[in-house]
Amino acid sequence: MKSVIEQLANYKSVHLNKNNIKSHIVGVPMIIWSIALLLNMFSFEVTIFGHEMVVGLAIVVALVVLIYYFSLHVPLALMIALLFGPLVISTQLVVDMGQPVLIALGVFFIGWVIQFIGHAYERAKPAFIDDINQLLIGPLFLIAELYFALGLNKEMADEVHQKAVEKRKLFEQAKAV
Repeated sequence: MKSVIEQLANYKSVHLNKNNIKSHIVGVPMIIWSIALLLNMFSFEVTIFGHEMVVGLAIVVALVVLIYYFSLHVPLALMIALLFGPLVISTQLVVDMGQPVLIALGVFFIGWVIQFIGHAYERAKPAFIDDINQLLIGPLFLIAELYFALGLNKEMADEVHQKAVEKRKLFEQAKAV
């Protein structure tokens, strides 16, 4: 498994433009929310400590993804749980209101349009085109950008940025050939 530095550097190598990053700050949560909405259309009852509760499939998927994030970097995983957790949980309210498929598809489409507009500024294809795993790294990247903007782990931020710039140069050289 690639390290968190390597994963973030791969992702950042096609996300160096500030406008692209801003588009992802809007687009990525929209896409996550829409997928969680679709997943939460499927739920099941569980009993935890003697209490019955209904759990949506989005919560199960989110927990599996969080395990992956915790294996990469604990502080980033904690931040993503705090910031994206309510986003995933909120989708259950929309499922209960009705028409979740239409809402999810609309939000999903708009989220991707925003992302592709960002990549037009970047003049680079999305990271997942070459590595499907990068779809999981997108949310982690946004949290890492916030983490670094708060001045946390400057050494890691510098290493990710340096490796990303190196990868981008190689990408540009290969594109020129």
